[in-house]
Amino acid sequence: MITVLSGGTGTPKLLQGLKEIVDPSDLTIIVNTLENDYFSGVYVSADVDTVLYTMADMINDEFWYGVKGDTFVTNERLKELGCPELLRIGDIDRALKIQKTQLLEKYSLTEAVEIQAKSMGLTSKIIPMSNEDSDIKIITDIGELEFHDFLIKHQTQPEVLDIKFSNVSPSQGIIESIENSDAVIIGPSNPITSISPILELDGVKDALKNAYVIAVSPIIGSDSVSGPASKFMKALGIEVSSVGVASLYEDFLDNLVIDLKDDDKKDEINQIINKVTITNTIMNSFDAKKNLAQTIIDSIP
Repeated sequence: MITVLSGGTGTPKLLQGLKEIVDPSDLTIIVNTLENDYFSGVYVSADVDTVLYTMADMINDEFWYGVKGDTFVTNERLKELGCPELLRIGDIDRALKIQKTQLLEKYSLTEAVEIQAKSMGLTSKIIPMSNEDSDIKIITDIGELEFHDFLIKHQTQPEVLDIKFSNVSPSQGIIESIENSDAVIIGPSNPITSISPILELDGVKDALKNAYVIAVSPIIGSDSVSGPASKFMKALGIEVSSVGVASLYEDFLDNLVIDLKDDDKKDEINQIINKVTITNTIMNSFDAKKNLAQTIIDSIP
């Protein structure tokens, strides 16, 4: 059994390869919910939905959001009516979000996602990190911003000074999943806003200390492969490098997977953790995703 900690971009790329190497029924994926909120009247759990679509081979892997080949009739009509959406939601994607919004009237988020995963024919267990409402604020040089305003409206351009997020309780099954896994993989998602909120859940770090934990660095050289991770790390005074990633996870990490271009950092990382695996971590093809997944699985003792 493998447990994966996931956000909404880097890790789903890895999941595409991982589900070809490992029986999907042996995968449990714990997904960040910090950015969940209501948009255009529907509940949006962007990272969770991205994982659902990835595992169902439906993901729009150009943007890592929404459904491949989706239409935007409702989105365009809302714009014509003077109600433009902050999030551009496709028609097929909107149906899933409407269903989830309705399910939440009777079920927890974890139960709603389980219902949706089963309806999509998925055998992997996908667990939102929490059933509680959470919040994240990005403190910038132009003021305090909601995460999606920073990401979409301002295109991540403001200088980041600090990040604040609320503490929530873990969903049922998260601790047990970690404890019962042969290994835990921390995917190459944003370590500050995607992975840290999972790590800060009560009991998670203690459970990870008793598990075999492998992380894939989302940083190559001195910048993130995608997204604003480097901005967030810099704001919190964390070195923007694979060394900085190792320091973030050092309390429980057994093995850090870094890119070939970072081989000169191996000795420094080894002063923080015991094992470093060096391989290609740029997932720009399906074969690259599978090869990285295989390298990770082969590194599990």
